[in-house]
Amino acid sequence: MLVVMKNHATPEQIDQVLGAIRRLELTAHPLPGATRTAIGITGNVGAVDPRSLEVLPGVLELIRVTKPYKLASREMHAEDTTIRTPQTTIGPGTFTLIAGPCSVENEEMILRTADFLRGLGVNLMRAGAYKPRSSPYAFQGMGQEGLDILARAREKTGIGIVTELLDTDNADAVEAAADIIQIGTRNMQNFSLLKRVARARKPVLLKRGMAATLEEWLMAAEYVMAGENYEVVLCERGVRTFSDHSRNTLDLSVIPPVRALSHLPILVDPSHGTGKRDYVPAMALAALAAGADGLLIEIHPTPEKALSDGAQSLDFAAFASLVERLRRLAEVLGRTLN
Repeated sequence: MLVVMKNHATPEQIDQVLGAIRRLELTAHPLPGATRTAIGITGNVGAVDPRSLEVLPGVLELIRVTKPYKLASREMHAEDTTIRTPQTTIGPGTFTLIAGPCSVENEEMILRTADFLRGLGVNLMRAGAYKPRSSPYAFQGMGQEGLDILARAREKTGIGIVTELLDTDNADAVEAAADIIQIGTRNMQNFSLLKRVARARKPVLLKRGMAATLEEWLMAAEYVMAGENYEVVLCERGVRTFSDHSRNTLDLSVIPPVRALSHLPILVDPSHGTGKRDYVPAMALAALAAGADGLLIEIHPTPEKALSDGAQSLDFAAFASLVERLRRLAEVLGRTLN
């Protein structure tokens, strides 16, 4: 259910509606808009009797939300959401680049990458301190030492940090180090982890599960938003199909339905989506053309020496070339690269 307030509803009237919802033992989610405030209601297993709310001062109308993902739905929140970090914004009118190595390997490499990205005008760097790997013998990341390196990189260069949270045990440390907390494809339906980041005061980048439907993906976002963290960024990273020409099948066709059904920004990860660096530039440009709000790309100063995912990582020269091509296309499409 969505309570739509009148244009000039006072703060006192809004508070009165919030109190009435809570007395019904339901959860109220204020959703300020450009012209009026709406209040989403979650927690009800059956229909809400509208009569107790529609008679309150300042209430314009009550609208039933039919989608199972209430807070992530455009029915609840018609306007596109903008996510803000101290360094940049993700959302309408912009095309945000997040780039960096798959994992933190050492401080020199991270600082070198951060300086390179800042020189190109890129404000967010991705790098994993904790790495989920298919093999227990593969490099698992540097852990807390990696988080400390990322924190120092932000302090020295001003770049924002996007890093992955794997489990609730390390949640406090990752939240402290990150500007955006990444939930990877293997954890898209780790509901304990989703409930933990719902309590975080940082935006959450939610990757699509490798076999997840669109509805399952949006329901995972709903878990985060139901905990009153409304700053969720979706990320398409490819799904598993029968194709053998790439690591995954990058599903760019999901972008228009996401934009139709949800107000949340959507990024595309062409590195994991293809698994081959030669394919990354074409898919990155296609993602921009398809309406994505940005990219998550793996780069490395020496990909052939990377401890993880070197085959899909661009070197600095290739990434700089791609940024220039993206900038030209973004200008034609009326978007601003950031």
